[in-house]
Amino acid sequence: MQANVVVVGSLNMDLVTRAERLPRGGETLVGESFATVPGGKGANQAVAAARLGAQVAMVGCVGDDAYGQQLRQALTDEQIDNQAVSIAAGVPTGVALIVVDAASQNAIVIIAGGNGQLLPESVQCFDALLQAAQVIICQLEVPMATVAYTLERGRALGKTVILNPAPASGPLPAQCFANIDYLIPNESEAEALTGLPVNDLASAKAAATHLLGLGVGKVIVTLGAQGAVFANGQGFRHFPAPLVKAVDTTAAGDTFVGGFAAALARGEEEGAAIAFGQRAAALSVTRAGAQPSIPHLAEVQP
Repeated sequence: MQANVVVVGSLNMDLVTRAERLPRGGETLVGESFATVPGGKGANQAVAAARLGAQVAMVGCVGDDAYGQQLRQALTDEQIDNQAVSIAAGVPTGVALIVVDAASQNAIVIIAGGNGQLLPESVQCFDALLQAAQVIICQLEVPMATVAYTLERGRALGKTVILNPAPASGPLPAQCFANIDYLIPNESEAEALTGLPVNDLASAKAAATHLLGLGVGKVIVTLGAQGAVFANGQGFRHFPAPLVKAVDTTAAGDTFVGGFAAALARGEEEGAAIAFGQRAAALSVTRAGAQPSIPHLAEVQP
């Protein structure tokens, strides 16, 4: 198998509990359920792209523990090439502690573990995967130096380079922007990157304009139930969101990114690819969990 989408990013085991509401500081709540679910933004996006029609390879790092074995096996079960998912001795696999409330909103704490060991040289060892890909996807749950290297290498190879800047706590290094074809933040990420408030279509357009000015090729700001705003040098386009009843929003953004990338890799134009990613994400929020919620291609095709 030759992968047409390569994801360079994180693999976490999600430790998920549901409660009536999110706890306040110092408060103990009685939870309703608990589950361990394969996750991590990188792995979620890899699974989404694979389920939605792409041939996918994953570049990442896990710890030498049971969670790491389970996460590598989860990729194999999805027919994702995991040859470039290394095992780091002496560190735990990354985990995400997730609380989901009755309104389907979540709060997440991430411990990097093996993800912090994914270095630029780790990606260099598997340069053949990048050379063979059509689309390369990164996020921000691995070291910034690794993300910056991958973006730069993807641009040098002439690939379609996607950055989902999540989680974002502030501006990106200035040299990264010119290496990004599609920057895909949500509201809070767009706000962190620009310092501008983002809560509606007008403010999303303002943030996108700011990001274009930094050198990004194109911007897609995802706004949940308000849809998505696409921006390039020629203007803006709003994509309304499909109407669904949300159960759990975990991995909705990852599903969108993976679906969008899969559609681009099979030759769809970007507007159709955005709409496809939205349909996939809308289906995902009607189900619980991260990877378990991600739909398959046959469910999303109109």
